[in-house]
Order: sequence, then structure tokens, then C-alpha cells
Amino acid sequence: MKRYQMLIGGVWQDSASGEWIDSIEPFSGDVIAQVPRGNEADAAQAVDAAYKAYRSPAWSELTATQRGALLRKLGDLIERDAVRLADIERSCNGKNITEVSGQVRNVAQWFYYYAGLADKIHGSVVPINKPGVFNYVRYEPLGVVVAITPWNSPLALTAWKMAPALACGNTIVVKPSEFTSPPLLELAALASEAGFPPGVINVVSGYGNEIGAALINHPRVAKIAFTGGDIGGQKVAEAAAKNFKKITLELGGKSANIVFADADFEQAINGAIAGVFGAAGQTCMAGSRLLVERSIHDKFVARLIEVAGAARIGNPADSETQVGPIATRSQYEKILGYIEIAKQDGATCVLGGNALSGAQYGQGQFVAPTIFTNVRNDMRIAREEVFGPILSVIPFDSVEEALEIANDTDFGLAAAVWTTDLHKAIYCSDRIEAGTVWVNNYRATSFTTPFGGYKRSGVGREGGLEGAQEYMQAKSVWITTQPNKQNAFVLG
Repeated sequence: MKRYQMLIGGVWQDSASGEWIDSIEPFSGDVIAQVPRGNEADAAQAVDAAYKAYRSPAWSELTATQRGALLRKLGDLIERDAVRLADIERSCNGKNITEVSGQVRNVAQWFYYYAGLADKIHGSVVPINKPGVFNYVRYEPLGVVVAITPWNSPLALTAWKMAPALACGNTIVVKPSEFTSPPLLELAALASEAGFPPGVINVVSGYGNEIGAALINHPRVAKIAFTGGDIGGQKVAEAAAKNFKKITLELGGKSANIVFADADFEQAINGAIAGVFGAAGQTCMAGSRLLVERSIHDKFVARLIEVAGAARIGNPADSETQVGPIATRSQYEKILGYIEIAKQDGATCVLGGNALSGAQYGQGQFVAPTIFTNVRNDMRIAREEVFGPILSVIPFDSVEEALEIANDTDFGLAAAVWTTDLHKAIYCSDRIEAGTVWVNNYRATSFTTPFGGYKRSGVGREGGLEGAQEYMQAKSVWITTQPNKQNAFVLG
């Protein structure tokens, strides 16, 4: 068992409280590490360190090209240690090793992308409408950024925030989930090895109400980047609004996965399975509402049951495992509670609907892949984010009905359309109220393009140039180029 320390101002240290939080492996139930239980004093120290670093010439006087070189070095170190980092993340959140290994290697690509972008963020010269004036716009960093990240994909979702924030010249304090702090403390160690000046990257661990709230409310924090549930995001937004802090919120979803009768049948089956049973459904973009055209509904559901029912469930350290355990005990109990709610509301469970136990399931924190039919869009199972391997199947009869059902939700993170009709694909993509729409694929993301939600699914975007813009502010500069003889009492 490893006992970690926090990184604050370039120094590894215990929490001010001297207390610890156990990191528990979801599969075995064993305590695999301990992380400091940070508090308000640690939060203040971390923000002060980040602010000092932001003002320090060691960081502020680096050129954008030099910042990019540091980001590229960090990407190299992540690639070097990808196997080790993936295993640490897998041990903390139970995600199967095959998926998390691919994710960690992709983390390096995020740092490479923003390393290249760092010195390509250009301002502009404005052809101003006033004579004798030269005007230009420059983009500047915000200052200290606080990144609060969840347990389901800690390294990836931290990279989505850290890479653009640093590329734009900000400094950062990362507060990981108390369940998955070890991989981000390991990332902090790589950042130190890469040569980032002390205080530019700080990682503090602890509970949200004890250290997270203190970070959000600190007066020197300019921006909060948060990934989590919509209720948590609402609280962050309310707290940030009191001091006019900028925010990026990537929140939950209840994404519609729409399958038309003309779709490639097996391709759509695979997409429906990947959309909700990949990562045991513990993903904000899960396609948890499957809308199927009525003419193929029964045949499609029968095949879904066959494929999902054959999923290999077990130890996430096994490369053959397709569905691993639920990451936390509280989430496991929440999912089982939603299964009972769905049954009580009249949905029909045609697959799963139960917990799994036995030697092959470790401590037993497993939920069988579950499919419900006879679901109405007004049922709780169709309206609330479950964050587990639960699929609700809803039939429809027309394109317009499918769109009406898809958009009848408080969320708008993602959606998918399965059809071989190009006109139908574009028509639906234009009308779906979601930040990402996939056509004939699901769960694809990239550092090159923005990701984020409509409605209660969030504010702002991560990825691409849009992701960098979230960490900059524009400054307009006016320079007189000839004697100004205007009336001092009249606006120029």
C-alpha cells in the first residue's frame, strides 16, 4: 500500500489535518493506497502557490513556444509510463484495463495537441472605425484555474482541463475525486519531472465539502473547470457567480441513441451496446435512452439481449473483461435502486436487473447489464441519469416523433443517429439539442474538436480551439497614431 502526499508549490506534503483517505479497489475491496485528507488550509496554500507561480517570471515570462515544450515533455512522460498509469487508474475505479489503457495513451495526445497550439493562438489587428487610432486585440490567461475532476476517467478528464489551461499561460490546482486521487498525484509527479516551475501545477486531495468548496470560494481563483453531475455543477455555478468567476461545466446526460429501420443492423447493435455498457455505463455520454423504430423494435431488442447477455463480466485487470465492477459502493446501491424504481413504474426488465455475486465477481460490486422495454419517456429511468449499465428502450414511429422524444429531456450532452440515409442523418443532427451528435458511431471523442453540453449538461466546451478559448480573455488595445484634438467633454 502506497501513502501519497499532495503537491503544493513544488513541495510534496501531508495535509494540514494529518488525516488520510483510503483508496479502495472496487473489485477486491482492498485498501490499495492512502491519500491526504486536505482541508481549507491546504486549499488556501495551493491557491496561493498557484497565484505566486502565475506572477513569477519563471512562468509568466516563458514564451508560448516554451510553454508548449513543457507540455510536450509531459506528454512524452505520460507515454513512457502509460502502462503503469493505466493500471493505477484501473485499480482505483474498476474500469477494464483494455479501455483505460487506450484512454491513458490518448491523454498524452491532449498534451501534444495543446503543446502545438500554444504558440498559434493569435490576436488580431482591428480596422477600427475611427481615424488616427491603431487597435489590436490580444488574448491573455485568466490566472489561477481550479480543476475538479470525477472518478470515472480521472486522467483523461484532467488532461481536458490541464492541457489547454497551461498552454494559455494559466496555473492550476487540481482536486481529484477522493476515490481516484492516486493517478492524478502520479501525474503531478510527472509534471515535476517535466520541469514545470514550482506552483504551476498543484494537486490536492480530499472531500468536496472540505477542500473542494474552499478552492471554489477562494478569491484568487479566476476560473473553475468541473466535471460531474448536474446537481454538483449547479452548486459550483452558484458559488462561482458570487465572485464572477468563469466556469466550464461538463455535466451529466441522458443521451438518445436513435436507430432507424434502414440502419446497418449489426453496426447499430454494437453502437447501442458500446453506448451504455462500455465502462459499465459509468460515463456522462452514455446512450442510456435507446430509441428504436417500431418496425424493427422486437428484432433489435432480441439481438441486444443476445449480445449484451454474452458480455464477459469480471476482473477489470483481465484484458478479456468487457464489463467491470461499479466504482463505488454508493454508486452500486444507487444503480440497484433505479432498477427497482423502473420496475415499480411499469418498465419490463428483459435482461439483467440484478446484482452479481460469486468468486469471479470479487467483493460483489457488480450489476448485470440490464435492459428495460415498455419504457415511456416520462419515467424516472428515462429522465434521470443513472450512471450505470442500464438501458431503456423506447419505440417510435416517425422521424419527428424520434426527435421529439430525444429532445424531451433536461439534458443535452450527446446523441447518436443510426441510418444509411444521408439526408435523414443531417436532418436529425441539425435538430437534436445536444453538444455532440454521432452518426453511425458512438462515444468517439478527440482533442481536435469541442465537447460539451446543452441545457443541464453543462456550460462551455473542452477540446479543440474552443477548449483553449475557455482559458483566455480578450484585451483591446487602442494606440493614438496622430495628435488627438477631440473635445475633452465629448466621447471619442
